[in-house]
Amino acid sequence: MAKDPVCGMEVDEKKAAATSEHKGKTYYFCAPGCKKAFDENPEKYLKHQHG
Repeated sequence: MAKDPVCGMEVDEKKAAATSEHKGKTYYFCAPGCKKAFDENPEKYLKHQHG
């Protein structure tokens, strides 16, 4: 399972509503709205993550 960086929900990679690439890493989203928010400002969501 992957974690939606925007809302924090657990997302099944195979069933993700949307995905986005950022700096060579793929992120998975529960909904297109989360992907849109992430694409507009990825650093805002990634600064809270470690690793």
